[in-house]
Amino acid sequence: MMKLAQGIALGLGLVLIVGLGLLKHTTGLPETPNESAVLSPYAGQEARDIKALSDADIQGLLAGSGTPFGGMAKPAELNGYPGPRHVLDAAEAGELELTSEQQGQVEALYAEMRSRAIELGQRIIDVEKSIDEAFADGTISEEWLQERIEESARLYGQLRMTHLKYHLFMVEILTPQQVAVYNTLRGYTSGDPCENVPEGHDPELWRLHHGCG
Repeated sequence: MMKLAQGIALGLGLVLIVGLGLLKHTTGLPETPNESAVLSPYAGQEARDIKALSDADIQGLLAGSGTPFGGMAKPAELNGYPGPRHVLDAAEAGELELTSEQQGQVEALYAEMRSRAIELGQRIIDVEKSIDEAFADGTISEEWLQERIEESARLYGQLRMTHLKYHLFMVEILTPQQVAVYNTLRGYTSGDPCENVPEGHDPELWRLHHGCG
């Protein structure tokens, strides 16, 4: 009788194991936990010197450029308000004609903007570094953190304003035709810049400038 009971138990166990295997097969469930379901998109960033800032962000902040945080001046740049640095680049490449007066005005404004942006960028880096270090060494407190976050937000707002307002100045200096040329040069048109080379431009240089294949 005992042997019969053991046999029945063993048989039920085998049925259960086979049944679970079939369930996994029919439902597509993995036999082991799916690591990708829990893997953080931040994986690897724990090695950063300042966890909240990428190397590109830091380099952009130190250089006074508008590239950090996904682009500081996109609302202006993508709505037809040229940026001073790109205006100077286009003029230097011979793609945008500026009068000597315009050239001087843009150069002065760019130098002013860059100086202010570098100052603010360094201060943002310092604040974010202090936040990172406080979390790392366990000295963080809610009150202290609140102060640093508010300071970081204030500096970010000032930096964004610094970049955006100089785009406003450009439309006061450039003619509407120059602004239109700038937008075409930057690829802000409904057509494909790789397929629509403006009259008067060298096709090869134009496509190279726009990264056309």
